[in-house]
Amino acid sequence: MNTNRPTITEEHIYQINDLISGNPDWNRTVLSQRLCEIWDWRSPAGQIKDISARDLLRALDKKGLINLPAAQRWPRTPGVGADKIIKMEHNIKPHNAKLREVAPLRIETVAARGDMQTFKSYIDQYHYLGYARSVGESVKYFVYSNKGDILACLMFGASAWSCRVRDEYIGWDAAQRKAGLHLTTNNSRFLILPGVAIPHLASHILGAIARRISGDWQVRYGHKIHLLETFVEYPRFQGVCYKAANWKCIGKTSGMGRNCRTAVGELPIKDVYVYPLTSNFREALSAQERQGS
Repeated sequence: MNTNRPTITEEHIYQINDLISGNPDWNRTVLSQRLCEIWDWRSPAGQIKDISARDLLRALDKKGLINLPAAQRWPRTPGVGADKIIKMEHNIKPHNAKLREVAPLRIETVAARGDMQTFKSYIDQYHYLGYARSVGESVKYFVYSNKGDILACLMFGASAWSCRVRDEYIGWDAAQRKAGLHLTTNNSRFLILPGVAIPHLASHILGAIARRISGDWQVRYGHKIHLLETFVEYPRFQGVCYKAANWKCIGKTSGMGRNCRTAVGELPIKDVYVYPLTSNFREALSAQERQGS
């Protein structure tokens, strides 16, 4: 995790301009959040430093090095916004049970505003990384027991812009990656709620999500998903549930990050896991032209 302001190089300027030109519908907020995700620029608590990123972008725009989209202005109620996290008190029921005792599970996408606030509150309080807004296309899930108790929360959003072992596994070049990245998604948060101790629950959930997520993406965004990815921080976690759900560990991140200025990695080493959803995922992700993906 890079907590320091990056030293901007010509490569960074090129990357920012490439994002702006390639995503004309992005406003300044989305652009700054996406850059934080790409650069892994976060506070010591793990939150993306999107406000600092916007200040940096405005400074670069003022110098004429980039051409930001016009600032959006609208009246707002102080203290209220889409990204505001309202910390709630949650009555979490302990579940020390067997999987069959809580099955069949009910998995629902999070859509309603009230449900979204509840989702954010759970993730921010109980996930070690806290809540960070997913940039671009995303789908969030609640997992319920057969009695209606929330057991888990999952968030899928934009995949990493660049990941050497993933990109080599797919076999695409930079242009193909830029064209096809939206056909993949990253499992950025997976939370089993405190007090839930159900053997095999996590891998069972991952399997159920894998069977439905492409359809959920098709309904919401009009296209399928061909590959899932996630990064498991090593050695904090061993990726047991992903292995049990037949995700494949294809290597490790270097820990260097885009802004690392030393020969020693500054970021946590993470295992890279992927789960293909289609047999022809390499062809689908590497195709330059996608008619009716």
